[in-house]
Amino acid sequence: MLVGVRDRLIRNRTQLANAIRGYAAEFGLTAARGKSHLEPLLERIQADESLPALARELFADRAEEYARLQGRIDEVDAKLMAWHRADECSRRLAKIPGVGPIGAMLLRMKTPEPGLFRSGRQFAAWIGLTPKDHSTAGKARPGVITRAGDEGLRSVLVVGATAVIQHVRRGGMSSPWLTELLERKPPKLAAVALANKIARIAWELMVTGDNYVAKSVPATVAGTA
Repeated sequence: MLVGVRDRLIRNRTQLANAIRGYAAEFGLTAARGKSHLEPLLERIQADESLPALARELFADRAEEYARLQGRIDEVDAKLMAWHRADECSRRLAKIPGVGPIGAMLLRMKTPEPGLFRSGRQFAAWIGLTPKDHSTAGKARPGVITRAGDEGLRSVLVVGATAVIQHVRRGGMSSPWLTELLERKPPKLAAVALANKIARIAWELMVTGDNYVAKSVPATVAGTA
């Protein structure tokens, strides 16, 4: 239930943030995408005395609404973190690069019995991390990822994979598999491929009860079949 509440709050926060950005753009005020850039945008709006007073008042109302939503998300996250610390499997999953506590909790709470899946590949496909195949003249051409599975879980794993890739691009340890992947695929597609790999590792740990042993940030992830 808590995960469902969190998903709904996150959706509401995203919708509100998009609305705020849209209204701000009408006044020529823009900011980079991402939660960390929204509060500075709201501060700029309140400090801009060239804006009509009514507009600043309305933006202040939206800022308060956003703060309330964020506060509720923080409360839910605190409860989920308490659950995570008490769950042995969730703690093991959190050690996988790109997963972390939130990803581990979602994997545990949203996954049906892991043994129902025949393989990690099938589990990744269930999440929706398997590319669609478009076949032409006998040749299979991978396309965008499917929209099957759980969107919230898929999004968290892709975001986590993106963080791993950013770490590598800043000079972090890599592996031949990930290095080659980044050379031949754009970052977004590479993140999906890495998220697929992470999901398969998570399935294996849930089924076997094994612990994840980190060697370098992406190397152990990349080395798993």
